[in-house]
Amino acid sequence: MGSAPAAGSVRARYLVYFQYVGTDFNGVAAVRGAQRAVGVQNYLEEAAEGLNSVEPVRFTISSRTDAGVHALSNAAHLDVQRRSGRPPFPPEVLTEALNTHLRHPAIRVLRAFRVPSDFHARHAATSRTYLYRLVTGCHRSDELPVFERNLCWALRADCLDVAAMREAAQHLLGTHDFSAFQSAGSPAPSPVRTLRRVSVSPGLASPLITPQESSTVQRATHKVAASDHRTSPVGVSPEKEELLPAPDSHGEQQVQGLGLWHMHQPHSQTWHQDPGKLQFWSLEFESRSFLYRQVRRMTAVLVAVGLGALAPAQVKTILESQDPLGKHQTRLAPAQGLFLKSVLYGSLDAASCTLQGPLFGSHK
Repeated sequence: MGSAPAAGSVRARYLVYFQYVGTDFNGVAAVRGAQRAVGVQNYLEEAAEGLNSVEPVRFTISSRTDAGVHALSNAAHLDVQRRSGRPPFPPEVLTEALNTHLRHPAIRVLRAFRVPSDFHARHAATSRTYLYRLVTGCHRSDELPVFERNLCWALRADCLDVAAMREAAQHLLGTHDFSAFQSAGSPAPSPVRTLRRVSVSPGLASPLITPQESSTVQRATHKVAASDHRTSPVGVSPEKEELLPAPDSHGEQQVQGLGLWHMHQPHSQTWHQDPGKLQFWSLEFESRSFLYRQVRRMTAVLVAVGLGALAPAQVKTILESQDPLGKHQTRLAPAQGLFLKSVLYGSLDAASCTLQGPLFGSHK
């Protein structure tokens, strides 16, 4: 991609938006060499071979996602150099051609745009938004519909203290050193990031769930919290500590059942649902960029607050500690609940595709 175009040929740079269900992939990045693991990028570049470019096509990915993480809309730039005398592909033709040659059904190219030759998909991004999907009321794994099992984090708890989660989230907003929420192996030269927006809200009912499974009653009960609930940390019993998973090779605990933490203390608003009913929740985080596994670590901490295992004020303490190996911040929300929702590019935002989906609504 760094060599000059052959005489008479034209090299065109494109920005492409694409989406994928990450369950089958070792992340979005290509896996090089004779390994059995494969990334989304491997399939995209294989599909690009059908474009018959003079030089092999390589995708420069905007936002790297881990194994099992999904994307409603990721982005990448690529250069296509057609043979002498042939004009560049129109963006809509490029989109159709890539989709025609894609061999994996869990990947789809959404749209393409011509961009300047110095455009960079990763460096030019002005905003990235991640969505994390939770479901409460799932006491056993077989209570979650098979269609949802790789698309959310199922919690055993019947309720979340949403007000406490929102209060805790306020401590994360703004510009901070997020070292406490960064996993080992991050290539970022600086741990300072600006979190522009974080939200916690009831999610849309999944169309993949029968009426008997879906939560039919959702009520907010307003309680007056005792003053010591706002100032005293909420602990986890030794018995429940023993049930938490052991750290992985990065010193992190990928939590599968935070219902184990459920020692609920009442705050101003607690969302309840009928026993045996499922309720979905959405957490969204927006920043220009994130540290490695930052969103999954922040999600695990906010869920711990929602379940009463942490007080909101403790999130501020964790953030200010700048310690990535602390007891609470090493817990990692499972990959399958995380979605890269959007990547925006300043002046290109108005032209970026609008995605529609029954699970997620629409977004830019």
